[in-house]
Amino acid sequence: MEVAANCSLRVKRPLLDPRFEGYKLSLEPLPCYQLELDAAVAEVKLRDDQYTLEHMHAFGMYNYLHCDSWYQDSVYYIDNLGRIMNLTVMLDTALGKPREVFRLPTDLTACDNRLCASIHFTSSTWVTLSDGTGRLYVIGTGERGNSASEKWEMMFNEELGDPFIIIHSISLLKAEEHSIAILILRIEKEEQDMKGSGFYVSLEWVTISKKNKDNKKYEITKRDILRGKSVPHYAAIEPNGNGLMIVSYKSFKFVQVDQDLEENMDEDMSEKIREPLYYWQQTEDDLTVTVRLPENSVKDDVQVQFLPDHINIMLRNCQFLEGKLYSSVDHESSTWIIKENNSLEIFLIKKNEGLTWPELVVGDKQGELIRDSAQCAAIAERLMHLTSEELNPNPDKEKPPCNAQELEECDIFFEESSSLCRFDGSTLKTTHVVNLGSNQYLFSVIVDPKEMPCFCLRHDVDALLWQPHSSKQDDMWEHIATFNALGYVQASKRDKKFFACAPNYSYAALCECLRRVFIYRQPTPMSTVLYNRKEGRHVGQVAKQQVASLETNDPILGFQATNERLFVLTTKNLFLIKVNTEN
Repeated sequence: MEVAANCSLRVKRPLLDPRFEGYKLSLEPLPCYQLELDAAVAEVKLRDDQYTLEHMHAFGMYNYLHCDSWYQDSVYYIDNLGRIMNLTVMLDTALGKPREVFRLPTDLTACDNRLCASIHFTSSTWVTLSDGTGRLYVIGTGERGNSASEKWEMMFNEELGDPFIIIHSISLLKAEEHSIAILILRIEKEEQDMKGSGFYVSLEWVTISKKNKDNKKYEITKRDILRGKSVPHYAAIEPNGNGLMIVSYKSFKFVQVDQDLEENMDEDMSEKIREPLYYWQQTEDDLTVTVRLPENSVKDDVQVQFLPDHINIMLRNCQFLEGKLYSSVDHESSTWIIKENNSLEIFLIKKNEGLTWPELVVGDKQGELIRDSAQCAAIAERLMHLTSEELNPNPDKEKPPCNAQELEECDIFFEESSSLCRFDGSTLKTTHVVNLGSNQYLFSVIVDPKEMPCFCLRHDVDALLWQPHSSKQDDMWEHIATFNALGYVQASKRDKKFFACAPNYSYAALCECLRRVFIYRQPTPMSTVLYNRKEGRHVGQVAKQQVASLETNDPILGFQATNERLFVLTTKNLFLIKVNTEN
């Protein structure tokens, strides 16, 4: 059996700046232009049955503004009349109205169970589109740069089942056969009543092909499905169509389309969705273990054996739990009882009073510890020295100094960290795995439309941009740019909604849910000489932070960055912020 190679990301030291001092707030005004939309954006709000964190990640935080990476400063959105509207900017001072390039043939508002319509720019002449009802469209656009001759023509449309959004797509031409590979995402209900959120994430890799030049009809030639329990931060098909890369919190696995999908997931998911075998609580003096008994259990069905450092529980002559206890107990004083609600309660008296047990039975992961509020308060009091506002509140206790201001929300990570996986397109096996550990995912950006999208990760305080190269097996991910201290800075923005950067890395930007946009520029040479008094040296360049405040109370629905401009979409308006002037 082939084992996936464990890889790591190689940071380029010359791209790091250990002497970076921070961003200086600049009050220079940013030119901002506002366009009123003819019809409102086709926003789809989450329904009552879309209540999980995964629904919020995939659909609630969806970016309704789409940037055509093949043609700079050209953005698209879909309005509630089913029209795909385009704004291509040539000159900021002569902005035209967004124009219609395509109209969806179906009435979107008639479908109750729909998602937001999604669009992806597959190549310079192809576009893939989902109307949010489960129908996929492939459109030939011709060269999109020329608005006068641009005509979008539907080349393929087919119902693919439940509603989905498009994550990524590529265009391939091999031996005169043209094909388009599309990655679509659904969040589906578990078929069996399993524990957990009750939902799973499905990624489907669909390939549509035209066999030869004479045959104009495109057909679905391949469908592969991956399943996981979290929405991927990043998912993209390699430019040659030979593989797939995914950054996610929980792992994905290919499943066979023609088999019972539940069987394939049982082995992979059982650990994550199984209900705890037992629950336990503790105080300073004792422990209480609660076990749900089978229906109609009686006292004779239960056998509990206590030893000073060992426990053995048998239910109906079957082993239920057996093993070494974390610490010694007073086995003669320990008891058990069957409660009226058909549960078994076991009381263990600690030999070492005051000792907090991290686990009940050594090495056993089948139970769940329940902490009460008094216990949480006691633990918080014991850890108080870690979050004190003073550097060392009680030096007599020899606690290490720690400044609470150095701890940010993004310094606290899930117990199970994200991973970057590469899947082979033919074998459907994982070939490369990178454990991202504390390298928090921040955003993705298309630097070169012919390459895969880049992803930006937090490394310590910085934000590092990585470009995947599927052709380089030994060095598949290249560190191409650094945004100094941005990993640290973004942690303080509690209301951030979208994060982006210019394709030429000249600036990074993030917007809040309402009104405010923050721009962080790369360090640039100063026209005047500055002097650092602390270090006694001249400062040759300064990184600027700028803040733009939009004149609207509508929530921000879309956000895109180009080398020159930021585009911000609300329900009724499209804003342009001029960030850079083209040299």
